[in-house]
Amino acid sequence: MILVFGHSGQVASELRRRDGVTALGRDEVDLAQPGQAAAAIRRVRPELIINAAAYTAVDQAEQDEAAAARLNAEAPAEIAQAAAGMGVPVVQISTDYVYDGSGARAWVPDDATGPLGAYGRTKLAGDRAVVAAGGAHAVLRTSWVFSAHGQNFVKTMLRLGRDREALSIVADQVGGPTSAASIAEAALKIGQALRDDGNKSGIYHFSGAPAVSWADFAREIFAQARLPVDVGDIASEAYPTPAQRPLNSRLDCTSTARVFGIEQPDWRKDLADVLNDLSEAGQ
Repeated sequence: MILVFGHSGQVASELRRRDGVTALGRDEVDLAQPGQAAAAIRRVRPELIINAAAYTAVDQAEQDEAAAARLNAEAPAEIAQAAAGMGVPVVQISTDYVYDGSGARAWVPDDATGPLGAYGRTKLAGDRAVVAAGGAHAVLRTSWVFSAHGQNFVKTMLRLGRDREALSIVADQVGGPTSAASIAEAALKIGQALRDDGNKSGIYHFSGAPAVSWADFAREIFAQARLPVDVGDIASEAYPTPAQRPLNSRLDCTSTARVFGIEQPDWRKDLADVLNDLSEAGQ
């Protein structure tokens, strides 16, 4: 049995659609309360754990870093320590925000980290805690997650695009949009591989290809959705936010392909699937 922490988030929602998955939401396990995650692991006794729960309110984390740290750092530490004690592998879903976004080269897993804000700092602390626990693990860093679930860039663009003829979108931030469905499949495959060979433990990257700016991502969304919206390019400075975003979120996924045979998905194909799901749901 596969135990997933998280229930309503984008990746957790996709994992719940798979057979053999038990996903625990906040009403069943409150990760903000020390001891509840470890107790759940001892109770369920899973064969694999995927931690898809996180504090993802990037801007709000700047004012409430303690709450972000509890979910993004302390809870993963508790999960990984309990799992290591039982010999259960853990896949920790992480983020490109652990890097400082400098340069234009794709980040490799062993590059120096340098988060720009509270969200990235707390996620990096969680990554390090999972590694330090000493059990079989994979820290899976991904970027720009989208799906038919929850709040994300695709759904925001569709909502705005139905009401406006023109939008100004940030064009100097570049990354790999990644569907939650592809992340879920990758996490399951990696976790199953870790069950067979804990020596494959490590930090890995997984993101969609090709790399694109937010503005060009928006253009593709509108093109596929057949919404006649004119997208104008703006710099990040023209759209200030409480938390600074990395300009370069390109992730080098070579080691993920080499170790697990998982190639980068084409986000444009995954986008078509998400748009179809939203259409069928009347959204």
